[in-house]
Amino acid sequence: MPSMDNAPINGYLVCGGLYHDMDYARLELLKLLGEHERIRMRVAESYADTAAIAAADFLITYNVMADETQQRGLREFLAKGGRWLALHGTNSVLRFIKGQGWEAPRTAPEFMSMLGSQFMAHPAIEPYRVEISDAGHPLVAGLESFDADDELYLSEYHGENHSLLHTHFRGEAPGFVARHWPREADASDRQLVLYLHRHGGGEVLYCTLGHCRGRYDMRPMIREYPHVERGSWKLPVYHEILRRGIRWAAELPN
Repeated sequence: MPSMDNAPINGYLVCGGLYHDMDYARLELLKLLGEHERIRMRVAESYADTAAIAAADFLITYNVMADETQQRGLREFLAKGGRWLALHGTNSVLRFIKGQGWEAPRTAPEFMSMLGSQFMAHPAIEPYRVEISDAGHPLVAGLESFDADDELYLSEYHGENHSLLHTHFRGEAPGFVARHWPREADASDRQLVLYLHRHGGGEVLYCTLGHCRGRYDMRPMIREYPHVERGSWKLPVYHEILRRGIRWAAELPN
């Protein structure tokens, strides 16, 4: 774990996957990480280098899935007390079923158990209200409710999650197999946007915000996407949430 002196703090950033502007997300995250002189980062597109992850003081991920071998490495990272800042589609695995739409298969239960949730669907992108769940927690203290023009993640939850930010949704998610929300008459319409989840001796801070897509990020399905999407990256409050998340992950003082 990071020491209390001026020694470097070693982080590992994994930014990869499909259908998002990884170059943009990676650059924006590195800008924020670069605000801290002690933080030294390694960057990858996958979890393949399990030895490097094991040696890291903290982990940040954006939109990437782990195979079974890599999941063991992540489990060991958390078991030793590691802190993991997981962003946007980290909890997403999708496949397209002709005639039905996008399905979120439950093929990685251990991975989703570590994260505390699995993405199932999202409605069309349009602004929605993000509310404060625990105003006294340092990660969100002083923040006010805000509107996010982002993908509203509709998820299944695993284990105990400490909600910090949330939203509400009842309606349809066109294009997804799990399109009816809430799917049971007595189900809550509350969806977590930022939460803490303990696993082993470590902890995950998950934030569903952060969608971004450029003109060439839907290939080969779409040759050129019609417009650039930047989601919550346009909001100063999102950058503040990320700054606090980075300090939490690296165990730096507020």
